[in-house]
Amino acid sequence: MPDPGSFTQPVLSQRALRVATEPLANLLMAKTLAQPELISLAAGFVDRQTLPVEPTRRALEAIWSDPEQTRAALQYGTTIGHAPLREAVLERMLHADGCTADELNVSIDQVVVTAGSNQLLFLIGDTLLDPGDIVLCGAPSYYVFLGALENLGSRAVGVEVDQYGLIPEVIEQRLARLEAEGELGRVKAIYVTTYYDNPSGLTMPAERRAALVEIAQRWSRRSKIYVIEDAAYRELRYYGDDTPSLRSFDPEGDTVIHAGTFSKSFSPGIRVGWGILPKALVQPILAQKGNIDFGSPNLNQTLMAAILRMGLFDPHIEQLRDGYRQKADAAIRAADEWLAPIDSVHWERPQGGLYVWLRLPESVDAGLAGPLFDRAVDEGVLYVPGEYCYPNGEQTPAKNGVRLSFGVSSPKDIHRGIEALSRAIRQVVS
Repeated sequence: MPDPGSFTQPVLSQRALRVATEPLANLLMAKTLAQPELISLAAGFVDRQTLPVEPTRRALEAIWSDPEQTRAALQYGTTIGHAPLREAVLERMLHADGCTADELNVSIDQVVVTAGSNQLLFLIGDTLLDPGDIVLCGAPSYYVFLGALENLGSRAVGVEVDQYGLIPEVIEQRLARLEAEGELGRVKAIYVTTYYDNPSGLTMPAERRAALVEIAQRWSRRSKIYVIEDAAYRELRYYGDDTPSLRSFDPEGDTVIHAGTFSKSFSPGIRVGWGILPKALVQPILAQKGNIDFGSPNLNQTLMAAILRMGLFDPHIEQLRDGYRQKADAAIRAADEWLAPIDSVHWERPQGGLYVWLRLPESVDAGLAGPLFDRAVDEGVLYVPGEYCYPNGEQTPAKNGVRLSFGVSSPKDIHRGIEALSRAIRQVVS
């Protein structure tokens, strides 16, 4: 018989082994704990001082004042989510897009509430993708979703972006290439953050949104190709006019999966997100969700519904925009002062969101193994290496990208942090 003591290591699943490496967030947290004086331009968190303490207190008191409403909030909810919240979410999207429910062929029955939008993104992947299936996305793209795709054994295929985000012509070229290689049938989705992308800060213009939906529909020849619209940052608009959602360019409602969240616009601790799904996906995704959590936390959903019903959300958004606008301005002023004089350092001015994406000279390795990261830490600043924002696979991740987040630090610290980063860059390019 085998020695019982020999089985000391767990035998992990293939899915677990695909993500067995230490997450980037843990590595950055370790640096922060070891050097608490570091200025973090890495964490994509919201500013602690902006968290909605008073609106949340008022909404909770309103719920607690009604014993029946309190008991209902403390009970299990439904897998699809709290009906008043789903109604409010749909009404807000339709109002923002200037559309009616009939025009977009949508109803409350297609709105699913999740524990943040990341849960929805994982559920979509788990429902649509088999190992080896393909999701097209920008290069760079949201690295947490890239990790989820890797976990599922699917392939994220990166395509070129410009200052307006995904390029429809390049998507078309890549689909044609995949068809020639006999893999068009494995393409299940195109993923895009349409507002103030994480990490690039870019917003896709309306004409490209329409083109992307049309391309997905036209190329759905071997299997259905969905477009996953991640609209997590839509409310964080500091300049310019709002752009209609990608979902508004899908009047049949059978192509676009619209994902949203209150984590960035209200509170990540309440952890409420949602999806507005094509009808064909509602029941399959609810079946997956029911096996995972039997419904997202009902109290949190009841709380968000009360916040929206009592008119507490929009005033908070205005305060949030004012504060983050100052931080975005501080980041761009500091970049103009300290980074512009360095040859071949480029960035785009974000119109909203929480991020500035830097492109350094191609000779600069900004990754964890490169010289810049440790130099930046020595100078007192932390950033996210851009290499984590590129899909694994056929493309070599660009090493010269840097994601800066201005969400957590004060305008003064943002200025100091970018000045420190400029010193580190000069050390490795000189």
